[in-house]
Amino acid sequence: MDTNRAALTISGLETVYDTLATAIDAAGEDKCELFLVKLALLNADALGDPAVFERHVRAALKDL
Repeated sequence: MDTNRAALTISGLETVYDTLATAIDAAGEDKCELFLVKLALLNADALGDPAVFERHVRAALKDL
């Protein structure tokens, strides 16, 4: 993971999780994948570093 920034607190992670879960529900089953791709691209742009994004993708794929 990117070690050049502060990590979220447990409370912050819970807030992010709740926001994501609510948004996935709002998108609906038929638009969920599109929503997640759009979210990933927006966050990749915010990161500004394709290598960091690639590391995050690899980390998220572990232990699925």
